[in-house]
Amino acid sequence: MKGPLFYSKILLFGEYGIIRDSKGLSIPYNFYNGALKRTEDPSAEAIASNASLQRFASYLETLQTEQPELVTFDLASLKNDVETGMYFDSSIPQGYGVGSSGALVAAIYDKYATHKITVLENLTREKLLQLKNIFSQMESFFHGKSSGLDPLNSYLSIPILINSKDNIEATGIPTQSFDGKGAVFLLDSGIVGETAPMVNIFMENLKDKGFRAMLKNQFVKYTDACVENFLHGDMKSLFTNTKKLSKVVLNNFKPMIPEQFHGIWQNGIDTNDYYLKLCGSGGGGYILGFTEDLERAKVSLKDYKLEVVYQF
Repeated sequence: MKGPLFYSKILLFGEYGIIRDSKGLSIPYNFYNGALKRTEDPSAEAIASNASLQRFASYLETLQTEQPELVTFDLASLKNDVETGMYFDSSIPQGYGVGSSGALVAAIYDKYATHKITVLENLTREKLLQLKNIFSQMESFFHGKSSGLDPLNSYLSIPILINSKDNIEATGIPTQSFDGKGAVFLLDSGIVGETAPMVNIFMENLKDKGFRAMLKNQFVKYTDACVENFLHGDMKSLFTNTKKLSKVVLNNFKPMIPEQFHGIWQNGIDTNDYYLKLCGSGGGGYILGFTEDLERAKVSLKDYKLEVVYQF
């Protein structure tokens, strides 16, 4: 048995902001993927994944009992497959902000949900929101509160534009230019991040009036501008706004940035060689970088491994 592949994702803009109704833009990242599998000779990872799937199956049974109008599954098949050793074989790094649990949720929904919404039908806003809601409930098993966007992106494998909590749509993004000098890249922090503690810090900070004002007047404002600039291919404005966003994050989201990256973050702002921002909830995992000159950024960050996500 080997199921279809589900890909990782990158939230280019909108981390934390979408909790406060900023815009967001999420794109599939096909470098990493995962699939449901069974094998006669499971590795330690497969055994651990299978144990996790057992707990997830129990959670889904409870979810279906409590909210039968939201989603139902073929639980008999799911339980049988899990009992006979099914696991999620994934190259997506966990705790890196690229949607490892999202791909698993998408794979389970795709295989076991009854009356599922498919990629082939006309994806109205209502259907997208319904899917996002289902995925949000499913994924909250893995890290507390989930927006449902990661599984949605993985399931549909198309860029998704978040206008607000209740307004999302599939979107097109400017075509990549592989000989372009500009790039979006991932920087490996070498540390595994945990989503829940970071989100808790953010929620705690929201109790502070000054923090809320900074979010509204700076963070959300620049995030929204970046999304608009990127979608319209206005790269000059994109870099102006990404620099502003990078500064705001460094000044106000310090706990989410691993300490050894504070200097590198500031250096990008000072030299204009690159600008860094959070990828997912932060605390480790990947850091997202934007540069107008990839070769210059590579020289500046020569001690780090860069993975190019998108070139223009």
